Amino acid sequence: MKYGFIITSGDPVTVADLAREVEEAGWDGAFYWDGICVGAFDTYDPWVVMAAMAMRTSRVRIGAMLTPPARRRPWKLARETTTLDRLSGGRLVLPVGLGATDDGGFSKVGEPTDKKARAEILDESLEILTGLWSGEPFSYEGNYHRVEEMTFLPKPVQTPRIPVWVVGAWPSKKSMNRALRYDGLLAYTTYRTPGHVEPEDVRGMREYVAERRGGKPFDTLETFDIVMEGETPGGDPDRASEMVAPFAEAGITWWMESPWTPPNDPDTLRERIRNGPPRPA
Repeated sequence: MKYGFIITSGDPVTVADLAREVEEAGWDGAFYWDGICVGAFDTYDPWVVMAAMAMRTSRVRIGAMLTPPARRRPWKLARETTTLDRLSGGRLVLPVGLGATDDGGFSKVGEPTDKKARAEILDESLEILTGLWSGEPFSYEGNYHRVEEMTFLPKPVQTPRIPVWVVGAWPSKKSMNRALRYDGLLAYTTYRTPGHVEPEDVRGMREYVAERRGGKPFDTLETFDIVMEGETPGGDPDRASEMVAPFAEAGITWWMESPWTPPNDPDTLRERIRNGPPRPA
């Protein structure tokens, strides 16, 4: 069981400093967020910010929750991720999904906002990413993308690829099967509002994964992560661990501390970071 912290506010220098504190406080991952123009929020390029985070840390996983490939060219994303994986010494993880269309990087610049189109672009983008990451000659022809044969070098540090976590919207088989083709799923549901997840949902996801990855018990499978977002009280470690325990027992492999709503200014984030992850007592 691992614990990540999403740094949801702060300028790039502050975020990098907070990432260092995340590492020092014993968390396993320091994460940022991916946006282009989100309402009245100060928005910074995640790849530049994560480069700064990588330079201030040496152990924790880094990534952005989450990147929508539907509004990023996959060959550019392949180059960005490979560079950051090299810079961090192989610590990058790539969480992906359809994305939120309230980002002006979708709705105000003519990018596709139709859900079906974004899903198809996501599938094509992931195929292109993994093909380019291979370091072998690669070409592709899809409905939205075309790649004439090219070879991307250098390869990422991690093999066989940079880990990809894909939103798994339980119990949608199409969404779950997309996640199963990669390295982990970001737990979500289609029938709770807004995508709320309960421990019984996680158990269902875990069983679904195990059945389709060789029928083996989940804990004997090759690495496949189930990632759960939530928020716990930093000033009450017993209550924090009690909140996470049912999800850990159900099968999550990562708890992602996710302070998306105020108060989440840098000073408040720093206090929660220093209180440490909600590990069992």
